[in-house]
This record gives sequence, C-alpha cells and structure tokens, in this order.
Amino acid sequence: MSRSGLDPRDVLADVVACVGFYTRIPVPRSVPLPASFAAAQWAAPLAGLIVGLAGALAMCAALWLGLPATVAAVIALAATMLVTGALHEDGAADVGDGLGGGSTRERKLEIMRDSRVGAYGVCVLGVSLLARWSALAALAAAGGWMVAIALIAAHAAARAPIPAFMAIVAPARLDGLSAGAGRPGQETSIAALVLGALVLLLGGPAFALASAVVLALWFLALRRLAERQIGGQTGDVLGALEQGGEALILMSACVFLL
Repeated sequence: MSRSGLDPRDVLADVVACVGFYTRIPVPRSVPLPASFAAAQWAAPLAGLIVGLAGALAMCAALWLGLPATVAAVIALAATMLVTGALHEDGAADVGDGLGGGSTRERKLEIMRDSRVGAYGVCVLGVSLLARWSALAALAAAGGWMVAIALIAAHAAARAPIPAFMAIVAPARLDGLSAGAGRPGQETSIAALVLGALVLLLGGPAFALASAVVLALWFLALRRLAERQIGGQTGDVLGALEQGGEALILMSACVFLL
C-alpha cells in the first residue's frame, strides 16, 4: 500500500500523487512525492471518486435547474473530462488507432505514440461517449441521487483494476509511461480492488456483484488483446481499461438501479 503501510504521511503522499496524476486538480507541493508511484496506485480509486463526485454535482445541478436528462448527461461527461483533462479518453483513442491501424507490433506502438487521432480512435471514443451518455441520461430520469451513486461508483471502480493490470501484464515497451512507473505489488493491487468494491456497494450487493463480474471479464479480454497485439500494456491501454470499465459499470447501473 503506502511505503510503511501505516504512516499517515505516506498515505497522504500516495493519495496526493494519484490525484495529481489522474486529475487536473491542483495538489499541495508541500506534500513529498511517494518513493514509488507504482506502490501509490492503491489510491487510484480515490482519485476516481473525486472525478465521479465532480460529475455527479454537475449533473445534479443541471437537473435542479430543470435541464433535460439528455443535456444533464452531456454536462456530467464534460465535467469529468474537464477534471481529468480527458486523460483516459485520449488513451482509449490511441489504442483504437494503434490496434486498428497498425499491421505489426512495432507499427501499432508507433501509432499509439502519435498525438494525432485517426478514424479508429474517433470511432472508439465515439462509442465510449455514446455508451456513457446514454446510460447517464437513462439514470438521470430516475433522479439525481441514482445517477450520483452510479457516477461515483463508475469512476472509482473503473480505476480499481489499474494496479492489478500493471502488475500482471508486462509493459509493452521499456521507455513508456507505464514502464517508468514500475509494477505495483500484490498488496497495492488488492487494496485498490477492495476500495473499488466498497464504493460499488453504494449501489447495493446485486449492482456491486454484477459490476465486479463485467469488470473482471473486461480485464481479461483487454489483457488478452493487449498481449496478443502489442506484447503487453502501456499507459494508453490502462486508459482504455478505465474507459471500458466506466461504461460497463454505468450500464450495469441501468439494469440494477432503475
């Protein structure tokens, strides 16, 4: 978990590091950086919780103002992307371009590193946005509290498998962001998964169980795809992991919370 596992200063350093990386929220520079960014990844779900809370507040405000559910869903998505700087959306689009446009492992990785977005990336990003928007619009019709729970749970739990993915799947390249971060230990991975599960329970046991199952299936599917196509994971693949997980949890909410 943290460097000592118990020292509050180390825990705070881990949380601040994850919030600073996964969001655009300014963090205090007086807090020292963790010795290992990989070990700090147990706090990734906490950063996601903040993102989900921002989206929930924006959506509830839009609904309170009398805006239609469809418009409120757009505002919620915009708020979460503003908070994160579209970090994971960018990664998912790069994965779409690389895996769709490259014919060899080397070419796929080269395309994924290119900042330009192609047709495959646009399609992946479009499907991700449509899936999340339609689910949020449906949930908004049931009330603000329902969509707030779904948003917070989706953003926290979708980031919970990231440390485990980093630990299990080897980096696809030696000089990438993910490779530089290192590989989290078992304790870090378990702590993140436990935090994600606890947040999912806000929607009840049936919702939590269904979301955990679809997240596990998505984890396994993306692992197989990444290993076969590019030989491992990159920061972009981790972004795709979050995007797919977020969409799947919101769709699960439509089934179990409506």
